[in-house]
Amino acid sequence: MARDAALFEYLLRQADSALVLGHRLSEWCGHAPMLEEELALANMGLDLIGQARLFYAYAGEHDAEGRDEDQLAYLRDAPAWRNLLLCEQPNGDFAATMLRQFFFASYAEPLYRDLSGSADPRLAEIAAKAEKEMRYHRRHAGDWVLRLGDGTEESHRRLAAALQELWPFTGEMFEADHVEQDLSARGIVVDPARLKAAWRDGVGETLRQARLDLPPATWMQSGGRSGRHSEYLGHMLAGMQFLPRAYPGASW
Repeated sequence: MARDAALFEYLLRQADSALVLGHRLSEWCGHAPMLEEELALANMGLDLIGQARLFYAYAGEHDAEGRDEDQLAYLRDAPAWRNLLLCEQPNGDFAATMLRQFFFASYAEPLYRDLSGSADPRLAEIAAKAEKEMRYHRRHAGDWVLRLGDGTEESHRRLAAALQELWPFTGEMFEADHVEQDLSARGIVVDPARLKAAWRDGVGETLRQARLDLPPATWMQSGGRSGRHSEYLGHMLAGMQFLPRAYPGASW
């Protein structure tokens, strides 16, 4: 199979975002506010890590260096990661975690729905599976956004603070560069800018019901897709990658 550099880059972006966000959710194990949510957060994290494995495995087939999924996940330093900045933001409190998940899932569900019609059969297959999982994530996180926003004075205050903190990281989801442009021209992926209006409408309606307004148009953070990350990613990778780096070649 001929290697496709643009497809490799795109698959890496999807895999990195899924793994980083999945790892963030795993950090709630033992700390969630109730047992049911402990299980829900763990299951959503597993969904994302499973998606990351599928994307990494396929990316490895197009990697000029011939790396497998473990090498791609555990042996790259922060500047080589291509995840969305939103995904690496700290968990914060429960309201911040749920709003972050709602923002991402509301973007990923329609993205994967469109990708399920990709001209690349393997990508379409991965996306079709991921779409179903992200539909649940969107509904679950959206329900919590409503409950917290329209709940107590304290829960509303925390959700409002999370909105101000996370909103500047949402614009990056809809950016397109030469990678998306190349693959879109070949019918392999969709232009993410096409998803923005529907995302804003859906997110805005949920926030309205939660007694919150969409923040005004403002400057958005960017750079994760090109390897420019916040300080949080390096700290996260130091823990996540410790074992494979400490014991090179180790296997189960």
